[in-house]
Amino acid sequence: MDFLKNNKEKPRILLVEDNPGDIRLTQEALKESKIEIHLDVVTDGEQAIDFLFKRNKFADSIRPHIVLLDLNLPKKNGIEVLKEIKANDSLKKIPVIVLTTSDADHDISKAYSLHANCYILKPVDFDDFARVIKLVETYWFNTVQLAFE
Repeated sequence: MDFLKNNKEKPRILLVEDNPGDIRLTQEALKESKIEIHLDVVTDGEQAIDFLFKRNKFADSIRPHIVLLDLNLPKKNGIEVLKEIKANDSLKKIPVIVLTTSDADHDISKAYSLHANCYILKPVDFDDFARVIKLVETYWFNTVQLAFE
């Protein structure tokens, strides 16, 4: 059972990324896809938490189906954001995909210990980056069954 056959709404991704170049790469990679996806973008950890908890300027935000999370963020880092997501009963079922440049063992270990659903190193090359985004999209929206509440 895939997401696209069982839902009338477009898949929603929350991209938590502070690098404008990586935001553009993600947007371009998703545009090349055959799946129409709604992409929300926030540029720091505090905005991510406000978006997910529908606070401040994000009071009308719509819950994403997945979160693409960078670790190196201003104001609140990705590990702190992941910890808050997975500690909250209403948010912890949202798959969080860490998409970062850090290949440090302690970052990988910490992310998985906080229940990140996967940890992906950002490719530098656009074609490789687009391939990774396509794989994420195919896996999370065509292969697995997501929980909605």
